[in-house]
Amino acid sequence: MAESENIVAETAERIFADLADIQTINRDSKGGWKAPLWLALTEAGLPLSWVPEDCGGSAASLAEGFSVLSSAGRFALAVPLAETMLAGWLLAQAKITSPEGAMTVAPAGPRDRIALNADGTLSGRARGVPFAGDARHLAVLATGAGGFAIALVDAGHCRIERGLNLAGDGNDTVTFNDVQPAAIKPAPAGFDQTALMLMGAVARSLQIAGALESMLDVSVRYSNERIAFEKKISKFQAVQHNLARLAGESAAALAAATSAADAIAGGQAFDDAVFLEAASAKIRCSEAAEKGAAIAHQVHGAIGFTIEHILHRFSLRALAWRDDFGSESYWAVELGRLVAARGADELWPLVASR
Repeated sequence: MAESENIVAETAERIFADLADIQTINRDSKGGWKAPLWLALTEAGLPLSWVPEDCGGSAASLAEGFSVLSSAGRFALAVPLAETMLAGWLLAQAKITSPEGAMTVAPAGPRDRIALNADGTLSGRARGVPFAGDARHLAVLATGAGGFAIALVDAGHCRIERGLNLAGDGNDTVTFNDVQPAAIKPAPAGFDQTALMLMGAVARSLQIAGALESMLDVSVRYSNERIAFEKKISKFQAVQHNLARLAGESAAALAAATSAADAIAGGQAFDDAVFLEAASAKIRCSEAAEKGAAIAHQVHGAIGFTIEHILHRFSLRALAWRDDFGSESYWAVELGRLVAARGADELWPLVASR
């Protein structure tokens, strides 16, 4: 990690540690912790990390922003930090100034489409948009006769049907009925919905990897505290085996997610190499979330399933994030199509180049 990345990550970590303590959040059923946390994040410039200064942002590098997302995953944050960062990044592709306040992106799934009408309005529906009901604005990627366009839309002008994901966070359906955007510009050449989905997939992969790290820490700590048959359960071979498996899943997810983040941060375009890294990361991290959550809850036993315990805040979010910006099954199919299209002789050189 470069020194600048380290500074940004440490800033985020300090804010999360001070204002997003998982035990405090778990006891606060009214969500009073959210406003102070968001204020601190905003003052530090983290929600608009990927927005250039001339567009109202902090002008942090992609690598610095990715380090923030990894930290956010370790705290299983239930605020639209990642979504606002992605929205600001999307708007910055078209040099559209980012407004203040929480944002999210639409579409948030690879199969949804937003149409740009001839009169400049937007129509369509986007399902599974995270935190749309809590956002002031949406950054929208729309498709028109002339190609892709990026738009800034006031959330109040859309019909938003509230929904919840597995973790109880906003997972809404947004309908655009001839909505007039606040700003709209053509997307840069070569930028399409796949690029947006890949960026979102890597963001979620980093968050999943962070949540798995915390699940491992919580599980190891609990195994050293829980006494059964007059000794710590960490002394039982079966528990040790499970913790080793959980550590392996966590390490694999972290390696895949950081490799994909490095590929995007160091690349010039969303080419086949980035596609391979990002799609593979979402697939591997999603698989790790499923296996890791099961292991962590098995180590904890019944207490891990109670609403009072902090484990579910990590496990449920890691599982919920699997579906955002393309599920592992979707990316597995797309990755297979890429490999098939390139041909057998190109597979090993592509993999070896990473």
